[in-house]
Amino acid sequence: MTNGPIDNFIRSFGRKGVLAALFLSVLCGAVCLEPVRAMAAKETEEKIEKAKEEREAKEEQIEDNQQHIGSLQNTRSSLQGELDNLNDQLRSIGDNLEDLEHRIEDKLAEIEQTTRELEEAERVQEEQYEQMKLRVQFMYSKSRTMTLDALFGSNSFGEFLNQQNYIEQMSAYDKNKLEEYMAVRDSIDEKKNRLEEEQEELALLREQARQEQGRITGLVSDTSSSIASYEGQIRSAEETADQLQAELDAKNKEIAALEAQLAEERRLEALARALAWRNIGDVSFGADDRTLLATLIYCESGNQPYEGQVGVGAVVINRVLSAAFPDTIVGVIYQPHQFSPVTSGKFALALANGSATASCFQAADAAMSGQSTVGDCLFFRTPIPQVTPRYTIGGHVFY
Repeated sequence: MTNGPIDNFIRSFGRKGVLAALFLSVLCGAVCLEPVRAMAAKETEEKIEKAKEEREAKEEQIEDNQQHIGSLQNTRSSLQGELDNLNDQLRSIGDNLEDLEHRIEDKLAEIEQTTRELEEAERVQEEQYEQMKLRVQFMYSKSRTMTLDALFGSNSFGEFLNQQNYIEQMSAYDKNKLEEYMAVRDSIDEKKNRLEEEQEELALLREQARQEQGRITGLVSDTSSSIASYEGQIRSAEETADQLQAELDAKNKEIAALEAQLAEERRLEALARALAWRNIGDVSFGADDRTLLATLIYCESGNQPYEGQVGVGAVVINRVLSAAFPDTIVGVIYQPHQFSPVTSGKFALALANGSATASCFQAADAAMSGQSTVGDCLFFRTPIPQVTPRYTIGGHVFY
């Protein structure tokens, strides 16, 4: 039988040499995997650190927002105090206006009464004046006759003087009465003028009170608007507080998930140091593996260049070859918390609808035959600052 290249290799190095070479190959696989694991754990640590920094910033935002809410509430309380004071002033002004209205009404009633008294006094005065004129006219027309009759008809000079004195007394009485009525009329007229002046003063006070009432009412309106504005700002700030708290809760969950991921990656890293990779020829693929891999490639990188699709497929195959992961395509794909389309249900839907394209099947075939555009990378994702990629293809980084 003709010796083949393998026989020649064995004869050249001996069986022990071959075993040593195989062991070296396995050891090399483990050593090559260790930096990848270390890089994955380091990237996850960086993510955790960044997430904690973001959490701290979020907590500071929450504290600042709470202080802002407190400041708004203090201002609103101060404005509410001002509003209460303004409302007290309005009530006081309202009471004052009501009192002024009553006083003005009373003053008008007094003026009306005084006007009637003045009219009555003027009427009496006019009447008395007319009567006096008649008496004066009568006495004047009869004065000469009355004087002669009084002179010759009197029994004595004393009787004559008495009659003359009577005439003078009547004249004086009329004069006094006229002066008295004129004084009463002047007094009533003065009283009316004084009441009218008081009415004008009350009307002026009323107008001033109404103006002050209008000013205070405007302040009440402005203050109420300010309070409403602050209440709106407080509601907005409280909504922001709720949103920030929700974001903080989400960030805490993210940190917990990253810490769990870091623990898993460290476990896999430790496992990778102790275990070796298999050769692609040692893997037996199931009947559905091709469809599963093509569908995952479609979900993860259906819109990426062909080289990127092969890279996603190679990551799955690299995990199958690594003893740190499940040793089948179905096991790798369905390993919990590894591929987001599987977690979200997108993968199941695409699988049921047969959505994988011809390009995705071609990339799956290439990966399953041992081809790789990303070396022995075990992870891929969209770019983030915390990840230093070994390869960048399209919209994905591989590490």
